[in-house]
Amino acid sequence: MRISHFQFKNNYGLLLLLLFIVPFTVACEKHKPATEDIKTESAKLTPASINSKDPKADHTSQKDSIVNYGMLFLGTPYTSGGCSKDGFDCSGFVYFVFQHFKIDVPRSSIEFAHFGREIAIEKVQKADILVFLSPTRNEIGHIGIVTNPKGRQSDFMHATSGKDMKVVVTSLSNKGYTQRFVKAVSVIEEP
Repeated sequence: MRISHFQFKNNYGLLLLLLFIVPFTVACEKHKPATEDIKTESAKLTPASINSKDPKADHTSQKDSIVNYGMLFLGTPYTSGGCSKDGFDCSGFVYFVFQHFKIDVPRSSIEFAHFGREIAIEKVQKADILVFLSPTRNEIGHIGIVTNPKGRQSDFMHATSGKDMKVVVTSLSNKGYTQRFVKAVSVIEEP
């Protein structure tokens, strides 16, 4: 069987294309969030009210969506100055999650000293931000996103530079955070 010059060039081009796409696709798979289970659970948690005409329902679903999106990155390594799926610092994580929803927040944790609408910890809601002092300085140095609002027992997700060195969920009742807690803020406009 004889292959024409045209067929050879097309097959060679196809082969080169496959050699490039397959390794690229595999490499991209390595940077996906921890498990498919999280994506599946996130899809289940999306409220039916998302198509509702009630602005409060849409507001609530946005907060749920922010938390669900952030949870996809649990286990992502802590990286000083990081603001990508490859690694986050605390403010980089919060910035990345809120930017996905086109909500502007500061990139630096210290800027949260005067940003957002302060709210009582007893009234905290999902997707509100908890602000903490630095463990080494008397200034704002850490932030996280509320995942399970329970006043002073609230859970929050954050990129920790502590022993875990990754994005985790922690309880505000954890002594290390209780002592450093400064305030809770909302950055989502009320309807």
